[in-house]
Amino acid sequence: MSFQAALATSFKSLHKPGNPILLLNVYDAVTAKAVAELAGTKALATASYAVAAAAGLEDDDMTFEINLHAVHGISKIAKQYNLPLTVDWQDGYGERLEEGIEKLLESGVVGINLEDYDKEKKAMIPVDVAAKRVGRVLDVAREKGIPDFVVNGRCDTLLHGGSIEDAIERGTAYLGAGATTAFVWGGGKRGGMSREEATELSKALGGRLNISMKLAPGMLTAKDLAEIGVARISVGPQLQFVAVKAVADEAARILGEKH
Repeated sequence: MSFQAALATSFKSLHKPGNPILLLNVYDAVTAKAVAELAGTKALATASYAVAAAAGLEDDDMTFEINLHAVHGISKIAKQYNLPLTVDWQDGYGERLEEGIEKLLESGVVGINLEDYDKEKKAMIPVDVAAKRVGRVLDVAREKGIPDFVVNGRCDTLLHGGSIEDAIERGTAYLGAGATTAFVWGGGKRGGMSREEATELSKALGGRLNISMKLAPGMLTAKDLAEIGVARISVGPQLQFVAVKAVADEAARILGEKH
């Protein structure tokens, strides 16, 4: 077994319902190094929104090439610290799906987020097609000697008028196609995921659920989500928001000292 294959197997094993892996999403080599140096870090994960913002783009405008360029820098840090790297690969970039997975594997990546909303067509991908795309990713990974490649199948139906039942149907299909977890995105505009929603989803999906944890008072904490029984917690672009505010505050302080 190659080191990359062993890393994928190890990463997959960290997805335990009730004892979730906590991923602090990064967006460049600098933030990757800052997170990698922490003793509690088990893996590195990117957030496409933050990667796009760092490139001066909106999330939906980020290209295959720009996302891959960010991966190259972050993967160097992952290799330096012997950490698994999972990448937010958006919707897989249409018919370039297999090409993208091959390039990510070449960079040492052992997992991806794969969305079910087609950003070009501005529409949800039909559930059967989305599930087959999960399978296509895993087929490429197996062919390249990484049988435990981790797919976090993201479900965006709640953002586009769908119900919890729709999310459960989609999540179940993605898990059936080989995804390690289903990521039901609550969305910032609807206030994230409520305790009731997270509990219903976790029960229906056997805990094989990723929830994005909001870093704000009164929101579900990592302890709350572990008690609900999820297997994976992420924070999306929120560390970038914290970093940008810190830079702005310090810059304002310095400028203020000059006058």
